[in-house]
Amino acid sequence: MMAQPVITPATAPEAAPEIALSVRGLTIALPKSMERRYAVEDVSFDLHRGQILCVVGESGSGKSVTANTLLGLLPKVMKTTAGSITLEGREVIGMGAEELRDLRGRIVSMIFQDPLSALNPLMTVGAQVDEAMASHGMGTAETRRTRTLELLAEVGLPDPKLMYHQYPFRLSGGQRQRVMIAMALALEPTILIADEPTTALDVTTQAQILKLIRDIQRRKGMSVMFITHDFGVVAEIADSVVVMEKGHVVETGPADQVLRSPRHEYTQRLIAAVPHLRSEDRPAPAGSAEAPLLEVRNLVKTYASGSALLRTRRVVPAVQDVSFQLARGSTLGIVGESGSGKSSLGRLLVRLMDVDSGQILFDGKDIAALPEAEFRSFRPKIQMIFQDPFASLNPRMTIGGILTVGPMAHGMKAAEARAQARDLLKLVGLDTGAFGRYPHEFSGGQRQRIGIARALMFRPRLLVADEAVSALDVSIQAQILELLERIQRETGVSMVFITHDLRVASQICDEIAVMHKGRIVEHGPPSQIFQTPRSDYTRELVAAIPGEDFQRAAPAMALN
Repeated sequence: MMAQPVITPATAPEAAPEIALSVRGLTIALPKSMERRYAVEDVSFDLHRGQILCVVGESGSGKSVTANTLLGLLPKVMKTTAGSITLEGREVIGMGAEELRDLRGRIVSMIFQDPLSALNPLMTVGAQVDEAMASHGMGTAETRRTRTLELLAEVGLPDPKLMYHQYPFRLSGGQRQRVMIAMALALEPTILIADEPTTALDVTTQAQILKLIRDIQRRKGMSVMFITHDFGVVAEIADSVVVMEKGHVVETGPADQVLRSPRHEYTQRLIAAVPHLRSEDRPAPAGSAEAPLLEVRNLVKTYASGSALLRTRRVVPAVQDVSFQLARGSTLGIVGESGSGKSSLGRLLVRLMDVDSGQILFDGKDIAALPEAEFRSFRPKIQMIFQDPFASLNPRMTIGGILTVGPMAHGMKAAEARAQARDLLKLVGLDTGAFGRYPHEFSGGQRQRIGIARALMFRPRLLVADEAVSALDVSIQAQILELLERIQRETGVSMVFITHDLRVASQICDEIAVMHKGRIVEHGPPSQIFQTPRSDYTRELVAAIPGEDFQRAAPAMALN
């Protein structure tokens, strides 16, 4: 018998990677009333088995539409007019509803962007994970319970037996996201789609979720399609990248190639827009040597819930003995994880909540001790920019009405209020035609500009911005930060800027206070906080920034 020739590894041809998902020529039509004809047009890419593919682009680029098409979740107003989607060898376009139901969860699962709205508030965590398995007829009630507890442990939730009986509203944002991942993994799919799963999470929770997805993917050999707008996340997790702009694929390639030498102008702009830690401090603003505009002394706020009689009493110290000063015309950043007390502090400063003890001296006057009737005259001077501009804008009022109703209630004449509103719309980069339109007609970035304009209608001396850019695309985020900086230069307004994104804080803040469990653990200029942090907790936050090595290279790349 003739011996077979031996092919050595050095001469063996490299095997082509297997393809788990193939999209070819996908085109999806939008309703005729929309600003463009197609949500996505002629989109093609491959997801290789066992790899993580990041689909990157701004809001409206077609990322989520493409993902929803893979699962047959397109809204009825959109129609697939051309193209093919092959999922594990099966054509998805034209597949019946029953086949699609069988596909979801078992072959491909999805982690949605907002876990609070994706989870049923009336069902416990355990019941929702169990339901994902029961809908596919998997096992008995007892085996599903055992499997659910295993999944809750696998995704790193503390005390799975206790967590099994919790409702979503009792969990933090990071814990809810872990529950979504547990549900997605329940039937051990071969493909996982993650749609912006770390947007609006603080840096340490974001790092934990990214590590969890990467570890599970490697351990189970899954293929992952990860949708994001943040190239910092791409640098942390991606094997390959697809960049989308206005429904078109503009660039594809291995992650390292796209990150280090992007070819398309749009990719270059996205990478340049990623905020990076600044190593130098901002020049001291004019007026910073005068008496501080705001001085907070030993502020305390505690939340209490439940009943002592029923032994369900729960006490949470949200703000503990917090003290700081804010110079005139400067910006103080308040950074920390979810639950650190940042937003509670912001609400106390604008008197949306009463303090338990301590002082808030605004221009030398203790506003914390004032009755509401006396504080009313201070409200125009202290304004807030909220995190969710859509939830904070009245959907039944025009933008003109939203901007003018407050000042008119405080005595401004209608004609003056309307003229000022139109001027401010120009200032924040919107045309005056926005005056007669409604909030739903604007993008997230545009709604945030409207929220800024509303806060400026009173010509305030203090702005409290609570996570004002956390859910925005990096390019829109950069525009809003530039807008806030320009407004501060022109008006001299002082700002308290609350954020979980340390990169953003370093861009806009003169001083930074790091909060942990209700206390300020470190306070100083950005150069000290980010370059030579003194607190172990601050060092953990800095180390958790996604794609930290890539961030250091980003400024140089932006200049090339």
